[in-house]
Amino acid sequence: MGGKLDTRAIGLDAGLHFIRWLTGAENLHYGYWEGLEVTAGNLRAAQEAYTERLFSYLPGGPLRILDIGGGAGETAKKLIALGHQVEIVVPSALLAARCRANAPGAVVHECRFEDFETDGRFDLCLFSESFQYVGLDRGLSGALRLLGEGGDILIADCFRSDAWRGQKGAVVGGGHRWTDFQTELGRHPLEIAASEDITGAVAPSVDLEQGLFNVIGHVLFQLDGELAAKKPAMRWGVHRLMALVMNRRRRERLRVRLMEKTRDSEVFERFNSYRILRLRRRG
Repeated sequence: MGGKLDTRAIGLDAGLHFIRWLTGAENLHYGYWEGLEVTAGNLRAAQEAYTERLFSYLPGGPLRILDIGGGAGETAKKLIALGHQVEIVVPSALLAARCRANAPGAVVHECRFEDFETDGRFDLCLFSESFQYVGLDRGLSGALRLLGEGGDILIADCFRSDAWRGQKGAVVGGGHRWTDFQTELGRHPLEIAASEDITGAVAPSVDLEQGLFNVIGHVLFQLDGELAAKKPAMRWGVHRLMALVMNRRRRERLRVRLMEKTRDSEVFERFNSYRILRLRRRG
């Protein structure tokens, strides 16, 4: 009884339902838009192109793969179809349940990567848009601990560029600073075996997402105007409820998200570097 609303879990559940309705799958990652028109109708094709690009960096298999932060299990399902053995580490109960449903052939561990323990060793540790959620000092060291002989680490994720340093407030994108990652990489017996910067190819995903929020914002703005003109008491109640569940700062951030266009591909490319990296032990 009581307690704080888990708005993050609610939002994640709503997001999964929406993306499944829109694309027929539960992919939570960016799309790869090279050669594709940036429309909602092409989102699934862009996400499939992203997965194809990511899989082109897989070493020869079949492999035993640890999918770290495996989303809703869509990537694991595709890996299993290619003949790989997959285990997933995911901290969310909701996502763990979706992984079990979408990739029944995978072993799912519902825990944080930092808390994951096993006697097994893997040919590949995969971070597909999950490396940024693991502490920089724990990601590479934890993966190294779990690799078998000759194993690789594959990272596909967003990193902050040098231009982001000193920025105030929320800026589209995320991840560890690229320069900090390079410093951390130098502390481990690892080398970059393959690398590609795909920032420009994934950035249009931000434009598509912002467009969706602007459509929602337009509808809410029209509805608010109608309530103000015809049902002022109801409008007061709605605004009062919003004030109870969100502080002023969060309400302002939501307003900007819905009504403005401060998050776009140009800003994303300025402050972020999206990279695919395959790492292996030196020597």
